[in-house]
Formats: sequence, structure tokens, C-alpha cells
Amino acid sequence: MPLTIGTPSCRRVSSRAHSFIAALILASVAARAQEAPVTLDAALQSATDRSAAMGAAQASVRASSEVAVKAGQLPDPMLKAGVDNLPVSGQQKYTIGQDFMTMRRIGVEQEWVSGDKRRLRSALANDVVDRERAGYLAQLANTRQQTAAAWLNAVYAKKAVSLQQELVGHMTHELEATKASYRGAKATAADVTQAQAMLAQTQDQLLKARQTFQTALIGLSRWTATPASDVTGEPPAPQSYVSSLPPEELRDVQPALIAASRDIAVADADTAVANSDRSPNWTWEVSYQQRGGAYSNMVSVGVSIPLPINRKNRQNRDAAEKAELGTKARLMYEDAQRQVEADIRTQAATLASGRDRIENLHNSLLPAADQRALLATAAYKAGTGSLADTFAARRAQLDAQLQVLDLQRDVSQTWAQLEYQVVPASMSASTSVSQ
Repeated sequence: MPLTIGTPSCRRVSSRAHSFIAALILASVAARAQEAPVTLDAALQSATDRSAAMGAAQASVRASSEVAVKAGQLPDPMLKAGVDNLPVSGQQKYTIGQDFMTMRRIGVEQEWVSGDKRRLRSALANDVVDRERAGYLAQLANTRQQTAAAWLNAVYAKKAVSLQQELVGHMTHELEATKASYRGAKATAADVTQAQAMLAQTQDQLLKARQTFQTALIGLSRWTATPASDVTGEPPAPQSYVSSLPPEELRDVQPALIAASRDIAVADADTAVANSDRSPNWTWEVSYQQRGGAYSNMVSVGVSIPLPINRKNRQNRDAAEKAELGTKARLMYEDAQRQVEADIRTQAATLASGRDRIENLHNSLLPAADQRALLATAAYKAGTGSLADTFAARRAQLDAQLQVLDLQRDVSQTWAQLEYQVVPASMSASTSVSQ
């Protein structure tokens, strides 16, 4: 049956068409968003939001938080049931209710853990949660550090592509000029052949640079967890505040130190629990016994008290073990602190040296390479220089620029290792893991 305008069927088709078009528009917008060049801040945010390793660390925190809730509870009571004094011989064997000693019994048994012990166990469990949170912060710092390094690699690879493209443009222009000179009998066939060979080599270098850039984008995508087709933005200035942090502030934002300090807290809490376990837990029991109709039913109440007859070689050994683990945790913290401080000093010195080298190359090497290219081009145009000298000068100019670019990339990598090895206090304070 044909549809007429205004009918309900037509309106339903129109509604579905609009929904389909809206879905296509949203998909197109999402695709364009994925293809948009990635900035450093966007890369860091995407990596933080999508990191599977950080999700695993969050799960570990949630798991330990569940244990912390349980730690302060009493053990579950035990339901006890049975038959006491059942005859197994004589006329009353296997009968219940005939012999006055036979009883059906049901009762409840409860191990009693003192409030102090439960408080200490809760404190230990909470310290374990804090240690897991320190592991989460370490994963956060590593993710940010690796993402920044990958983004910087991509940015400098893109800059290298631009330099290679610029050189290809220069050499293409020179080749056309050489061919024109050859047609005017001002250049030789050897000059044309040489220009073609140099252009081919430069084009190969451009292809290699593009491959390096694509590889860098793939490396960045590994951390952002989304395809990265391009990057944008200038690398940050290689200046880091981390090296100026005083020790008391550093240990609050450096994940390795945070984790080491949490290890100390866990070891101390574990020692306190071991010391409390030197006093045994009592177990209470209440039971009701039912006998035959001719006999009275009974209630029994009892308590079980462990006897630590070898405390010196059992409970005391446990407490001593935990105390030694506390000593180990303190020594490991000292070692971690020395290592972190040495790494920061090394990276800060490398960063400062890199900045000085970059400034020196900008002030000496690049101007000299530019001047050499200008002089070689002018000499060739004046007929006093060769085409080979012009190409060599152009190549030397590019090599100088690439040398500076490689140094800048290395310095930026050092900066990323230094800058992102800590979690800013604001981020650390605002980092919460749902429980």
C-alpha cells in the first residue's frame, strides 16, 4: 500500500531516517576527533583515563579496601550439633532417649578477639590499602612519564619530516634550474645527473623520516589507547621544578618514596599485630542438650583457653620476625631515597648541560651552516662555484639542523623523565579510588 504524506507510517520512517542521520553525524564527529592532532595535555589525559595498568592498580586498591572492612570483625560463630553418649551395645544400642546419659546437643561456639586486637588488625589492613594506593600513584607517574616521552618523540619526528621536506623542495628547485642551464648550454649532463642522484637520496631520507614519524605515532597510541594520526604543539621548555623540591616535599610526591614509606607503616602495624597475638584468643561455647522424656534437659557453658607453653620459640619468634621486617623496610627506604636523589641530581645536571649545548649550537653551528649554504649558492650563480658544492652546503645545513633537533629531543626526554617522575600534590590529593 503506498504511503501518503502525513500518515503515521510516513512519520515513523521519517523519525528513523533522522535518527540514522544523527548517528552518522555523531560517528563522523567522533572520527574527526580521533584524527585531530594530539597535544601533550590531551595525550596525558587520554593515557590517564584509559590506562589498563592504572585500572588494574585501582582494582588492587579496591580489593585491599574490602579486606580492610573485614579485618576489624569478630570471626564467624560456629554452629555445633551432635549426639553425646550414644549406646553402641546392649539392648539400647543406637537408640536415643532410652539411656539417661544419651543427649542430642546443639550449641554455638565463638572465638573472642579483643577490641585492641581488632583495632590493630584494622590499622594493618588500612596501611595495606595505603600501600596499594602508593602503587597506583607509581603507575600513574609511569603512565604520564611514558606518554610524555612518546609524545615528544612524535613531535620531534614530525619536525624532522618538515626539514627533510624542505630540503627536497630545495633540491627539486635546483634540479629544475640545472636542467634549464643544461638546455642553455650553461651546465653539463653530469650536473643534471648529479642533481638527480642527490634528489633521489634526499627523497629516500624523507621516506625514512616519515616512517620514523609513523612509528612514533604508533608508540604514542600505545599509551593514549586511541589512534593518533598527528601531533601538534611545541615541546615545553626544558625547565623542571622537581630538582628544587626539598626532601620533605619530595617524599610526599615521589611514588617510589611514598611506596617505601608505606612499607614501613605496614611493617610496623604487622609487628604490633604479632605482639598482640602473644596473648591467645579465648573461645566461648554454649550448648543445649536434650535427653529422653524421663530425664532433664541440660545447658552447658564452656571456655577454651590456648596455653602458650612455648611462647619463646613460637609467638616471640613471630614478633621478632615482624620487627626485623620493619628494620628491612626502613633500610630500603633509605636506599630508595638515596637512589631517587641521585637520579634527580643526575637528570638535572644532564638537563642543564643539554640546554647549554643547544644554546651553543644555535649560536655557532646553525649560523655557520646557513652562511655556508648562502655562499655556495651565490658562488654557483656567479659561475665560480660548482653544483656539488651547493648541494653539499645544503646537505650540511640540514645535517646541522637535524643535529640540533636530535639534541633537543634527547634533552626533552631527560626533561620528561625528571618532570613526570613525581605526581603533583594536587593530583595526588585529588586521586581517589572508588570503594
